[in-house]
Amino acid sequence: IPASQCGSLIGKAGTKIKEIRETTGAQVQVAGDLLPNSTERAVTVSGVPDAIILCVRQICAVILESPPKGATIPYHPSLSLGTVLLSANQGFSVQGQYGAVTPAEVTKLQQLSGHAVPFASPSVVPGLDPSTQTSSQEFLVPNDLIGCVIGRQGSKISEIRQMSGAHIKIGNQAEGAGERHVTITGSPVSIALAQYLITAWATAGLGGLHCQDGSGQWEQES
Repeated sequence: IPASQCGSLIGKAGTKIKEIRETTGAQVQVAGDLLPNSTERAVTVSGVPDAIILCVRQICAVILESPPKGATIPYHPSLSLGTVLLSANQGFSVQGQYGAVTPAEVTKLQQLSGHAVPFASPSVVPGLDPSTQTSSQEFLVPNDLIGCVIGRQGSKISEIRQMSGAHIKIGNQAEGAGERHVTITGSPVSIALAQYLITAWATAGLGGLHCQDGSGQWEQES
């Protein structure tokens, strides 16, 4: 996030970031140094999926309440987000600058999935600010996890759209297909955040959140 907003996120004597940690149960770390060739600093959030999502929501609220001061030079990491690992019953994960997972987790998912679908890097037009350019990413989500992404009556996907600022379209279920196409459109940062949030909720499905058949219904397993 812009360095000028980090003070609001941390709070006086660290009170705000401590409050966010305590209320969400997630760990939050704000980098001390600026990201290369930018005026932004990295914020790292770790914990269980529910805690991370709640924490990101609170961070977004703080950022919206405290606009950046002065000009912001955005950080533009490599736009290649690695690989989506798929399995009809085991879900997927994303590697890259956003929502990265550990090598051990990747190895486990590779063993479970049996196949991988590479992400294509979004196209960037030379001479234009990449943060304002619109591109699209498409990937697959298993049918038995899509309900966790959609949420009851579409509540979860609406929340992901609002938090990320990206347009997200979930394709209709094709007869005999084990996955659903998800298309995300927006700036590179919006796409990356939307992918991370979708991955987090799908991973929650693997961890005990029972996802229905994609109709948008979900419930906690007893």
